[in-house]
Amino acid sequence: MTVYHIVLFRLKQGVTPAQLETWYTASRGMVGKIPGLLSLKTNAPLPICVPRAKGFDMGLVAVLESPKHVEEYAVHPAHLEVQKVREELCEDTLAYDLEF
Repeated sequence: MTVYHIVLFRLKQGVTPAQLETWYTASRGMVGKIPGLLSLKTNAPLPICVPRAKGFDMGLVAVLESPKHVEEYAVHPAHLEVQKVREELCEDTLAYDLEF
């Protein structure tokens, strides 16, 4: 069954739009490199949601073929490279996986 890997990010103070764009591009570039990763989208929350977002500035939704693919995605070298950038830019992260 398909898995929706949802991640929320709380950015560090001073992260620039250029840094975010580099991260977005690298994140989206994992599609086609990581087996089972069907799509990946990133964006900021809608303005109506910001008061309830608890300080999380950005979100990601990755669609993967199966729970097995989530495990492989987590340790794939392409993901680990993007994760290094995340660690530089974010002070907190929340991940949640849903299977449908």
